[in-house]
Amino acid sequence: MSTVAIAPLAESLSSFLQTLDHSAIAVLVDNHTLRHCYPTLEPLLPKHTLIRIKAGEEQKHLGTCETIWDALTRANFDRHGLVLNLGGGVIGDMGGFCAATYKRGISFAQLPTTLLAQVDASVGGKLGIDFKGYKNHIGVFQQPAAVLIDPAFLQTLPERELRSGFAEVIKHCLIADAAMWDEVRRRDLDEQDWPALVAHSVAVKQRIVEQDPTEKGLRKVLNFGHTIGHAVETYFLTKPGRARLLHGEAIAIGMVAEAYIATQKKMIDEVLLSQIEEYVFAVYGKVRLSEADIEPIVTLTAQDKKNRGRQVRMALLDGPGKCAFDIAVTPAEMRRSIAFYRGVTEN
Repeated sequence: MSTVAIAPLAESLSSFLQTLDHSAIAVLVDNHTLRHCYPTLEPLLPKHTLIRIKAGEEQKHLGTCETIWDALTRANFDRHGLVLNLGGGVIGDMGGFCAATYKRGISFAQLPTTLLAQVDASVGGKLGIDFKGYKNHIGVFQQPAAVLIDPAFLQTLPERELRSGFAEVIKHCLIADAAMWDEVRRRDLDEQDWPALVAHSVAVKQRIVEQDPTEKGLRKVLNFGHTIGHAVETYFLTKPGRARLLHGEAIAIGMVAEAYIATQKKMIDEVLLSQIEEYVFAVYGKVRLSEADIEPIVTLTAQDKKNRGRQVRMALLDGPGKCAFDIAVTPAEMRRSIAFYRGVTEN
């Protein structure tokens, strides 16, 4: 597993660079982190190459990878180069993927600047890009040399981005820590203790990933809410006329729908389902889905990476703070779960 440091960047970066024999450094940023975060990083580094890409999930494709690989090539990076990914989940996923494939792999470190990246995306070595509209369809498992988390970067985030990342915090509580779920759900978004929640989520994810680095079994529990959630995210990203949902906003929908499926399978009770739906709607509001949206969303789940053959497999809650994986779910069950979400939103 990678070294994960939760500390001001001025402390963690210096120690990290002293441990690594690197020939050159590149920093990958988008237009947001260039403005808000790079000024903190720049004076802490020796001479380096700055690679800038556009922000947003819609940039997470092979064309942007070509831009990154070209920049490394033009800077004459050899196999001892180091890439520092300064940004959110898109930067971390894509920057790590490009580093892991450039000249068969060079070192990279994740410097996550969003709550989503700090509590989830930067930890665990999952790297990838979207392809033909499918989330993270092309990718590899490769652990970063380090994950350097500076909670101060959260102060640069708009509230919507903070709320998006909070979905992964909720997920970690629901799958692994019932007591923390009970604590978190009693607070509004602006009352949360972010440094404590970042540390808690990182600990949960590290514990799971250490037991199953390449998602052969237990690590699949980290996908609770993501089968339907990713399908919803993809649908909103690719359907003309629909406003894009952030990752966490889509995962929030997925958690409600998949908790309903778990209830129907007698894995959790109505009390927990009610807690989840009430808290998710309080934090994220209610996304309107029409009846015509249901079938395209269900169809998109056929490309989920946890599937086996033509059978959709989900990670479903198996009690408060517990989660099971590889649970077969039928299209009819998914349709009913989305219809449940729609029914709740229309009350």
